[in-house]
Amino acid sequence: MEPFFTNDAIVLGILLVVLAAIFYTSHLESNGWKKFYRFVPALLLCYFIPAILHYPFGLIASEWFDNSLLENIDKLGLSLLDGMPFDSVESFLKGASFPEIEKFLDKNGVAEEVIKSYKGKSYLYFVASRYLLPASLVLLCVSIDFKAIYNLGWKAIVMFLTATLGIVIGGPFALLMAQNFFPGVLGNNSMEVANGLSTVAGSWIGGGANQNAMKIIYNVPNEVFAIMLVVDIVVANIWMGFLLYGASITERIDRWLKADTSAIEDLKSRVANYRASIAEMPTTTSLFIMLGVAFGAVGLSHWGADLIAPFFKTMNEGSKVVTGVNAAGENIYSAGSLVENGLSSIMSGFFWLVVLSTTIGLLLSLTPARKLEGIGASRWGSIFIYILVATIGMHMNLGQIWANIGLFGIGILWMLVHVTLLLLVAKIIKAPFFFVAVGSQANVGGAASAPVVASAFSPSLAPVGVLLAVLGYAIGTYGAIVCAEIMRWMVG
Repeated sequence: MEPFFTNDAIVLGILLVVLAAIFYTSHLESNGWKKFYRFVPALLLCYFIPAILHYPFGLIASEWFDNSLLENIDKLGLSLLDGMPFDSVESFLKGASFPEIEKFLDKNGVAEEVIKSYKGKSYLYFVASRYLLPASLVLLCVSIDFKAIYNLGWKAIVMFLTATLGIVIGGPFALLMAQNFFPGVLGNNSMEVANGLSTVAGSWIGGGANQNAMKIIYNVPNEVFAIMLVVDIVVANIWMGFLLYGASITERIDRWLKADTSAIEDLKSRVANYRASIAEMPTTTSLFIMLGVAFGAVGLSHWGADLIAPFFKTMNEGSKVVTGVNAAGENIYSAGSLVENGLSSIMSGFFWLVVLSTTIGLLLSLTPARKLEGIGASRWGSIFIYILVATIGMHMNLGQIWANIGLFGIGILWMLVHVTLLLLVAKIIKAPFFFVAVGSQANVGGAASAPVVASAFSPSLAPVGVLLAVLGYAIGTYGAIVCAEIMRWMVG
């Protein structure tokens, strides 16, 4: 239900105080704090403390149902469903998560518009992902060293494709294990579960656009899709937490992998040397110029996305054909040529926002604008990234794990296959853990979080995460379709 704080101004204040406290304590000289941050990286806390403030403390949330819902239980005619172990509807609503309440209201026949009227949400993630993220991409890419990026070599691409393959084969393997050892998890309609898991594959290889494409292609019911969203978000976020921790012990992991990190160290040192050579004390004027460049690019990227995405949506709509008639006598249409050919990403405004802001940042790096690094462009980009991390943490509800423990088991086993394959290939080709982490997150998390993980290693490496995430958008639907067809074949 409703969190203690619903005003975004208050929540933003809480998040920034949390971030400030983390960075302050992580730089203290006392032995206690040094030991603590040796095992718990600061970036991980930036992510998990907001999650804990969401659940179990209930202080903040990304979305919720208004408490007025409790006052209108009788008016809406709500009643407990068969098998629900609660004394009353009120006791259920007070302890249920957002997706559980949404599903409960739908099962009680409450109209969609009525359900919507009780919903509340925070817009902080939207602001961070649509305004601060593209600005950070520009600021982190503006001083990019193309030669050093090129010198990272083929191992980065190999690890990215390995991450994709791990997701493609991990889903069917996890489903096979569930079929043979825990058949009750799949229930009476294993095909519906397989179709639902295809949306997780779409998200973990590409992103939200690819996920929705899978929902359309395999006609996944909203009820199943809602559960899969929870599995997707929670499992992916838990894995991101491990990656952030791994970034803090990357030297130990690289020694185990016997990895050659010279190209990565060269990139980091070149960026550091360049920054030192142009460093200057920022002035009000220079900071305004930097922010003007960053948010001017954000505005230009939004403008381009607003023009390009609708064009492709219209193209896809125009390509739909009638494939049949439903029971009500209404025409059933195909998904459209772009969706059917795995190009759903290009209909997403967020896809073009990321592509355009990254492109503008890369182009600016070829101009005198690259000297903005001298007044801290990448540091500002990192600040925006950390704010984004905190808002992502707000979305995580650890309590939802127990509500769908069987499907979470499939998701976790799926992720373990993905991770095992990554580490195996990295060991064979002696790839640095950075390539493992960013290759994985570029698939599983996409453009919103790949630069976050890359920045955990070094802000100078953030552009690598962005570029690989864009590649993930490109192949996401194709990989998800292959994964889905294997799972459908297994249960069919």
